[in-house]
Order: sequence, then structure tokens, then C-alpha cells
Amino acid sequence: MLQKKPLNYIQESNFLIGVKMFNNKLKEFDNFNWYYSILKSKIFISFIISILIGFLDGLGLTMFLPLLQMIESENSVNPESMGNLGFILDIFQNTQIPISLVSILILMVFFFVLKGLFKYLNEWYKVYLQQIFISSVRKNLINQISNVNYKHYVSIDSGRSQNILTSEVERVQLSYMYFFQTFEQFTLVIVYMGFAFFIDFKFAILVTIGGFLTNLLYKSIYQKTKLLSSEFAHESDNYQGKVLQFISNFKYLKSTAVYIKYKSLIEKSITQIENSRKKIGILSGILVAAREPILIVVISVVMIVQVKLLNGGLGPILISLLFFYRALNYLTTLQNSWNRYLGVYGSTINVKNYLNELSNNKSIPSKFFPFNGFNDSIKFENVSFAYLSKKNIDNISLSIKKNESIALIGKSGSGKSTLVNLICGLLKAESGKILIDNISIDKIDLESYKSNIGYITQEPVVFNDTLFNNITLWEPKTNENISHFNKVIEKVDLSEFVADLQKKENTFLGQNGINISGGQKQRISIARELFKKKQLLIMDEATSALDNLTEKQIQKTIEGLKGKITIIVIAHRISTIKNMDRIYIMKNGSVYKKGTYASLSSDYPQFF
Repeated sequence: MLQKKPLNYIQESNFLIGVKMFNNKLKEFDNFNWYYSILKSKIFISFIISILIGFLDGLGLTMFLPLLQMIESENSVNPESMGNLGFILDIFQNTQIPISLVSILILMVFFFVLKGLFKYLNEWYKVYLQQIFISSVRKNLINQISNVNYKHYVSIDSGRSQNILTSEVERVQLSYMYFFQTFEQFTLVIVYMGFAFFIDFKFAILVTIGGFLTNLLYKSIYQKTKLLSSEFAHESDNYQGKVLQFISNFKYLKSTAVYIKYKSLIEKSITQIENSRKKIGILSGILVAAREPILIVVISVVMIVQVKLLNGGLGPILISLLFFYRALNYLTTLQNSWNRYLGVYGSTINVKNYLNELSNNKSIPSKFFPFNGFNDSIKFENVSFAYLSKKNIDNISLSIKKNESIALIGKSGSGKSTLVNLICGLLKAESGKILIDNISIDKIDLESYKSNIGYITQEPVVFNDTLFNNITLWEPKTNENISHFNKVIEKVDLSEFVADLQKKENTFLGQNGINISGGQKQRISIARELFKKKQLLIMDEATSALDNLTEKQIQKTIEGLKGKITIIVIAHRISTIKNMDRIYIMKNGSVYKKGTYASLSSDYPQFF
């Protein structure tokens, strides 16, 4: 038998539910703080202009009452029948302007023209604020991604990042627009209601009650829209991730016919997105369609009550009715705008959470010592690093002297790439010290340090730009740079390739170098680092996709750099590592053995 809960428990539960609902409602307005943090006091100027627009519109509408009286009473106006609007006659008397049909019409036109000018000013200003806001959000996203620490970056879903930087940021723009449309419309509702209450208080009370009752219809629609908005944002993240993988792995998917299965996954994601979009659209359509009928029903019922039951005058009611029609029209538009805002609310939360996540995991800049170039060595003293509870680097100590060339070899997962990432400053050691010229890497300006590093990765980096820009990284086309460019492409055996291109070095290489072969991509990556003339050159399986002849030519180029710069090579090919000054054999995150090629290859042939 179930035990009956005590009354105080039920009351406490109801109270907590009420508090939770109130907090959830406050969260919907929390975005105002975000908007304000970007736009500051500029957002209030738009509200002030909206109040002026409503006030001028109200003054223009009040001119209809003396106009109607003049038509009904043969050019005369009864001050008593105007009630609280008698101040209009005072304006004419104080300015000594005769009350006539022409003077009333002129004043009416003046108010509406002035209103039109302020309306234009308000629209222009809203576009201006919107431009500032969305530009700030986009720049902030790029800045936060640029500053995030690399360890956290590799854990971020790339589909989510792309979705936020493209689709979601557009929906954030809509959220801003709908949010302030709602507040602008709310401001106008208050202004028109103020005029209506001023003219006929009883009539205004009745219409207000009617407007409040209509809000009950919209409440459930708001809740459903907000839930669908969050689902839409989540599905968009998934869709962008799948599309990214589909494009990146298209060759494999196409050649193995797996694209048929993967395509169905994308289509399923599209269906889920569009179902959410359709439901949001239907809910929004209900609000739009119901707006005018509800408005007319409320006004009709209130007019019957006011005239038949309360014996109210029809003249002031008609003017008050104009204000209420405007107020209720803006109220229903407000409800529609708010529902649209809730429709993109999930995207706004998604972007804000993403920004907070990046901000909480940003790299901490160290600018104690500017880096002016290598003078001595790179040292590891008992350095350890773990990722996802696995120790990738375990208590390593080593020293790389200036202009020395070393090789890192070992099985996959032995810690070679992690070691290089620590040297580059991409990852931060969890224990031990990394010293650059006997100064802790934590105390060196990492940006100036990294600018002295050339990095050739196993997966070549190719930008969707010209060959010249890919190698020079957007350096200007001066005679000096062109000459250096030509020397570099000759060193990596690209001269013939460039000569065969119709637009030579101005040829676009396509997204991720889709128009060129894997070997050409690697040669371009090598040429880029040779062009930069860096003090530290890191090569991570840089020649793995090259034919033997090209590899020999590039190896000869690298040999020419020995003793001039510091070189770190990760490789498996004997031809790449046998001439290195020292070789480190990596095993389980530690340095298993070190020495020259001659000494290690005979004692540990299993690694060669």
C-alpha cells in the first residue's frame, strides 16, 4: 500500500517546481546579457527610437477624434466629448492655430511623416547593430579556436565545429534579430496601451484581460518550439560531422561502394533535421494564422461589453480601438517573434556553450622571454604526458643540440608524434621540464618560438589556393620571393610539374589538393618549409608517399641542410635516417635505446 505524502511535502514539491519553471524562463532571457556584453549601451538607443515611433504614431492617431467630430458636427469640436484627449485642443489654442479641417490634417501628416523618418532611422540602426553583433561573434569564434589548447582541440568533434562556424552562427544572427524584434514590439505595445488607458480606462482593462487570455494559447506552442530547437541544433551537429567525413573519405567510400551505406546515414540525418524544421514551421504557422482572428474576436467581444453593458461612448472607443488594434497586433506579432526566437534558441545555447568550452580550455600565453632563435639546445628532463589515462610519454630525458639532426623510430603508438608535439609547444608536459636554450618552454613566448619551426606532417597540408600561395604562405610576389620560390620548387623536383600547368604557379590546387597526387602534395609541403628558412625542421614521415627517385633528390636537399639547422625526423625508411647524427628508438612512451645508425642497426635489427 502506497504511503500518502504529507501536505508540507507536496507544498514543498510544488514550490520547487515553480522555482524551476521560473529559472527556466529566466534562462530564455539570459541571452540579453550576452547581447549586451557585445553591444553595450547601443542596444538601448533602438528601444528609445521605438518609443518615439510609438509616441508619434499615437499622436497622429489621436488627431482622428477631432477630425471625426468636425465631420459629424459641421466643423465644430466639443471639448467635453474628447475626454482626456482635450489636450489636443489646448495645443491649438496655445499656438493660436485655428481649429479647422486643414490644420488638423496638417498636424496629422506632420506626426506621421516624423514617425516615418524615425522608423527609417530605427531600421538602419538595427542593421548596423546586427552587423556589429554577428561580426563580433564570428571573430570571437575564430579567436577562441585559435587560442584553444591542442590537447582539447583534438577531442572536439569536427562536425560540431563546422556546424557552429557556418550554420549555427547564422541562426544566432536570427536569434538576435527575433529577440530584439520581440523587445521592440513589447515597447510599442506598452506605448499604445498607455494611450488606450489614457483615453478610456475601462475599455482598456477589458481588452487587456482578453489579451492575457490569448497568451494561454501560445504558452504550449512556445514550450514545444524550444524543445524542437534544441533537437534541431543537435541534429545539425551530427549532419555536419557526417558530411565532413563523407567528403574527406570520398575516394575510399566510392571505390569500396561503402558510400551507399554511408549515404543512407546522411539521408537519415537530413530527414531528422527537416522533420524538426517542419514541426517548428507548423507551430510558427499556427501563430501567424491565428493572430488576426483572435485579435478581431477579442476586440468585438470587448466592444459589445463596453457599449451594451457599460453604456460607454462610441467616439473615444473608436480611437481607443485604434490604439488597441495596434497594441494587440504588435502583441500577436511579439508572440510570433518570440516563438521564432525560441526556434533558434537551441543554436544560441550551442554556440555559447562552445565558446565557453573553448574559453575554459585555452592555451595560457607565456610572454616572459621573447624567443630570438636557437643558441644552445632543446632538453627534456624527466618529461611525462598522458592522454585519456594513457601515458604517451613516460619520464623521458634527452638533449638535442643546435643544428643537430636526429631521428625518432619505433612502432605506432610508441610516442614519437607526441614527443614532437611537446617540442612544438602544442602539448604541455604534465611533469618534468622542457628547456629551450636552458629556459623553460612555459616561460618563452610560444608564438615567436613556433614561428621558427618548420613542420612537414605525414598528411600534407594543402590550402584551396594557388601553388605560389601554398608554398610562400601568401607572401607578396616580389622579385626576391619569386626567385626563392623557383629555387625551392627545383629542390623538391616540382619544376616540371609547374611548367606543365596552364596557369603555372597561379594554378589553384583545389580543396585539400584534390587536383594533385599524394606525392605532389608532400613535395609542396616540403617546399613550403624550405621556403620559410626555419631554424628547426620537423619531418613526420614526410617522404612516405614519394617515389625512390624523388625521395633521393629531397634527401639530398635535406643533407644540404645538415649542420645549418636543427632537424628532427620521424621515419621508417632506412635511407631517410641512416645519415642522422643520432637515432632514438621509442618504445611504450620511453626512449628504449639511442645511438648512431651503425651501432643500433646491428644490435637491434628488428627496428630497422
